[in-house]
Amino acid sequence: MRDLAQRFPENPLLLPKDLVPSGPGLQVISLLNPGVFRYQEKIWLLVRVAEGVAEMEGVIFFPALNATGNTEIIEVPLNDPDLIATDARVINYKGLDYLTTISHLRLLFSEDGIHFTEPPSPASLFGTGYLERFGIEDCRVTQIDDTYYLTYTAVSDSGVGVGLQTTKDWQHFEPGGMILPPHNKDCAIFEERINGKYYCLHRPSSKEIGGNYIWLAESSDSRQWGNHHCLIKTRPGLWDSARVGAGAAPIRTAQGWLEIYHGANEQHQYCIGAFLMDLDDPSKVIGRTTEPIMVPTEPYELSGFFGYVVFTNGHIVNGDRLTIYYGAADEFVCGAHFSITEILNQLN
Repeated sequence: MRDLAQRFPENPLLLPKDLVPSGPGLQVISLLNPGVFRYQEKIWLLVRVAEGVAEMEGVIFFPALNATGNTEIIEVPLNDPDLIATDARVINYKGLDYLTTISHLRLLFSEDGIHFTEPPSPASLFGTGYLERFGIEDCRVTQIDDTYYLTYTAVSDSGVGVGLQTTKDWQHFEPGGMILPPHNKDCAIFEERINGKYYCLHRPSSKEIGGNYIWLAESSDSRQWGNHHCLIKTRPGLWDSARVGAGAAPIRTAQGWLEIYHGANEQHQYCIGAFLMDLDDPSKVIGRTTEPIMVPTEPYELSGFFGYVVFTNGHIVNGDRLTIYYGAADEFVCGAHFSITEILNQLN
């Protein structure tokens, strides 16, 4: 496998200890998968901050938002017969699934793209309502004209769907509700309308039939989505054999829309690849990398909250240089440079 990534020597750029918890009794467990955008001549990250409760012998704690929007802590003895806690990320209690952490989105900015700090008035987005009771995760940020579209994973005991908010000034946010119902995630809106329509990539999934594939949808208003097409499927025996999902908004190139995506195998090892869509009809896939363009190799990618993971849903384009900000090992935020030409040359 040829890894095309030129990793920042400063990696990891952000660690859990770099941010303070959002409330008393909580601790920052992981920083994950930031959305990325430019605003006021700075580079901004909208980082997923996953928080939990300090462990205590014989007891497990898990957080959830209550009806008032505040985080409540649920406490269960480890020897409770109704508890199934074999996964670091999800537990089952009395037949219901809960996350071991609850996530919100937090803004950080940088002058140089390497050193990030929180603004003077820290800005965070938290889950609201019963469809976001277990938090909001993995935001993609798309700019069309003067509006930023935030698509994120909304998590609750009702399932995992795609939420939308829009903003023009990063101070006031207009909720768009759940635009794609469970089970769905990894939604990235194109940064241009095509023939007057909005387009997005998304990832519905089913446990019974089909798989975790990348789909395309279109919309006249960015709220109601239809005309769905299945674009990218998993490939048996390859690095993306178990699931695939879109990264950030597709990149317009002379050859087509270039999408950076993640794939995982049956061992839950995540790598990054790319595919190319026709400029006028993105339902036509005209190229895809056989091998990944980035593979977990560094210690901070191989070991963390959930190891052997590189996962991106945010980047900055500057000519041929693509700067990807990515989550490593489900715990750290890192950066890497790529050549768009090099990626295009890997497509088959």
